[in-house]
Amino acid sequence: MEVKTSKEALREAQKIAQQSDQGARSPVGLTGRLILAVTLCWSLFQLWYASPLPFIFKFGIFNDTQARAIHLSFAVFLAFMAFQARRKSYRDHVPVYDWMMALLASFSSAYLYIFSSELAYRSGAPTTMDLFVAASGIILLLEATRRALGPPLMVVALVFITYAFAGPYMPDVIAHKGASFNKAMSHFWITTEGVFGVALGVSTNFVFMFVLFGALLERAGAGNYFIQVAFSLLGHMRGGPAKAAVVSSGLSGVVSGSSIANVVTTGTFTIPLMKRVGFPPHKAGAIEVAASTNGQLTPPIMGAAAFLMVEYVGISYLEVIKAALLPAIISYIALFYIVHLEAVKAGMEGLPRKHTRTKLQALLSFTGTFAGLCVMGAAVYYGIGWTRGYMGDYAIYVIGSALLLSYVGLVKLASLQPDLPQDTEATLSHTPDPGPTLKRGLYYLLPIVVLLWCLTVERFSPGLSAFWSTLVMIVITLTHKPLLSWFRKQPDVSEIKQGWFDMLNGLLSGARNMIGIGVATATAGIVVGAVTLTGIGLVMTEFVEWISGGNVILMLVFTALICLVLGMGLPTTANYIVVSTLMTPVIVTLGAQSGLIVPLIAVHLFVFYFGILADDTPPVGLAAFAAAAIARSDPIRTGIQGFTYDIRTAVLPFMFIFNTELLLIGVDSWLELVLVVASALTAMLVFATATQGYWLTKNRWYETIGLLLIAFTLFRPGFWWDQIYDPYQTYEGEQIVAGLENVPLNDEVRLWVSGENLDGRLVSKLSILPTGPEAGADQQLRFMGLQTYESDGELKVDMVSFDSPAESAGIDFDWSLNRLEVDVQRPPRQLIWIPALLLLGLIFLGQRRRSAIPEPVSAT
Repeated sequence: MEVKTSKEALREAQKIAQQSDQGARSPVGLTGRLILAVTLCWSLFQLWYASPLPFIFKFGIFNDTQARAIHLSFAVFLAFMAFQARRKSYRDHVPVYDWMMALLASFSSAYLYIFSSELAYRSGAPTTMDLFVAASGIILLLEATRRALGPPLMVVALVFITYAFAGPYMPDVIAHKGASFNKAMSHFWITTEGVFGVALGVSTNFVFMFVLFGALLERAGAGNYFIQVAFSLLGHMRGGPAKAAVVSSGLSGVVSGSSIANVVTTGTFTIPLMKRVGFPPHKAGAIEVAASTNGQLTPPIMGAAAFLMVEYVGISYLEVIKAALLPAIISYIALFYIVHLEAVKAGMEGLPRKHTRTKLQALLSFTGTFAGLCVMGAAVYYGIGWTRGYMGDYAIYVIGSALLLSYVGLVKLASLQPDLPQDTEATLSHTPDPGPTLKRGLYYLLPIVVLLWCLTVERFSPGLSAFWSTLVMIVITLTHKPLLSWFRKQPDVSEIKQGWFDMLNGLLSGARNMIGIGVATATAGIVVGAVTLTGIGLVMTEFVEWISGGNVILMLVFTALICLVLGMGLPTTANYIVVSTLMTPVIVTLGAQSGLIVPLIAVHLFVFYFGILADDTPPVGLAAFAAAAIARSDPIRTGIQGFTYDIRTAVLPFMFIFNTELLLIGVDSWLELVLVVASALTAMLVFATATQGYWLTKNRWYETIGLLLIAFTLFRPGFWWDQIYDPYQTYEGEQIVAGLENVPLNDEVRLWVSGENLDGRLVSKLSILPTGPEAGADQQLRFMGLQTYESDGELKVDMVSFDSPAESAGIDFDWSLNRLEVDVQRPPRQLIWIPALLLLGLIFLGQRRRSAIPEPVSAT
């Protein structure tokens, strides 16, 4: 009866995931085959578009707008085919009205491709047909969004459309002149400012290939391999299955774009085992939720946000990954530690090992494996990196042959190992041996190696990198099972068929997983279009400034709350697009007015983090519902517990806004890197200890306060150091000229400026401007792009040079230069860590002394 109930719970969780990501409708017969054919064609089109083949054969070359139109055409057609109008609608066939809406929506989307030449000739002068198609397309897109993602995103888009038309009738604080029907429809649908804008372009160029890559990996068995490796390494520890859940969810999150799918994939195995070693159902589900939602913070995919940030921030993909890496790592390590504390508090044990090993054997095994991987990585990176220049035109063939030989060798190694169990709950009563488990699927890492090689060494675009790694993954999916049976001297023709079946299902699954992302990015484009059409960004700045009173902390808290509220009903990608469009200019503008210069990537990561946290925020967090279905626990309680585990993740964005070193910005040496990583990791573990109320023993209230103070000091040492030492020497008014005489060369200075902007508003803000290589005030001002004059004791801007640092900072003529701030030499701020670590040592000694005293047993 227990197994039956467990299977029913799993089916319920899979149903939640499928309805969320792929739709609940599964038509049979000719309709079903047609939907499969369209789905397969979408994957094949995206593979063709991402590949270099169109340029080789001079055929099937699409520009960005044409590709986006075709991409959305597939997405909306499949949205009406796969998702029902109502929950009680038929699931085994497609009604006639859905066929009509699917075809009309698909035509409206493809309109920009079919009539691309005509639209180019009449740009800005839409015809009646253009307007009809645009209006129909928007209405049908909103309905497709409601079906695929629920009402929230559709309602948000409707609010912004209404705002675009009803501007003159709005309250004065948010009023605008309004937009005509012709202008709005053209802006939203015909141009690339709305639906067919940057967001849909990212979905077309990058996201599809990575989602397809993840689907093929999962179909080939890599998901199960990651889980089993995590169990083999960690299952024997205290709370081992929970620790394995954290690691396996992190590995799955590397290629997964959905926290719900991540919960179902790994939670199927981890949640029952967590319950087996003593975790209560709601905590078992909450740990999986926290691990799975954090998987979307993990590069390289990050729920598609990484690719959007490339476009919105204007930096390279590698820079986005670099900035996101350290916060993701320390967040996962902290969750791992929280799980350990939960296990220690409850006195849990791990699963027994099949073969016991001494600590020396375990250490040698770990160091040997780690060293081996490092040697192999160095050999590949440096060996190929140094020799490929000498190979010339033959490099591709040599590297391809080496990759093929590596694949065949790793499959042969895997054939000597036993197959991995598929049903962990039913078969795994002990942790598998790490060695055989690790060797069984090493070839799954080859496509990831190819992906990282293309991104970091070849510096290909993310889309082209994903294409080559997906191509390698297709080869593996087709051949690994036949090769395994052949090496085991048990050749089986059915394995060849199974390989083709797995590949086909991977292509279909990848496309169906993209339906929601495709319509979400398109609908979010409506919001972006409304912002550019109405100028609501300035209104938001004024509103947040008013509600926060100009306080930076209150502004960030308010922004975080907006992200959480919107994220409760929006998918990650759409939430990021909407909130980053509305709120990132607000943070940058108000931060500068308060003296805080925040890098744009830090602001985008801030809103992204809080959008992710909404996935486990009651009452709507679908990831919590999926985990609760597997754990057979209350969804609300599971979500609340998951959110308490994720408090550590909620703190990180506030920290890296004020200390951008956590994003590895401004870290110029290995010593700095080591200090930043060590302090951030220690701070996060201390914070986890404080929030969990337990270290070596239960915390006392003053210890919790002390631990929070220590964590804050390690995260942001500059806060206390600025109270002790003034960080800047200031020059005001006419003294600014004297200050510029002594500024450090080839460095930066902080310049406070004020004046009227183009809207007639008085602006006062801080600008960071570079200093030049020549000493002297005139030379420095010229290098910044400024010509000034003195008037009534003030330094005024007479002219701003074109394309100069001053123009980029938004400084205009007739503005005032109010104050110059120059860095002063002072002791390293990291010295404040010494008293913090001493306090940590005192708390440790106090808890160690208390933990050595046995607790009295209460009489019953």
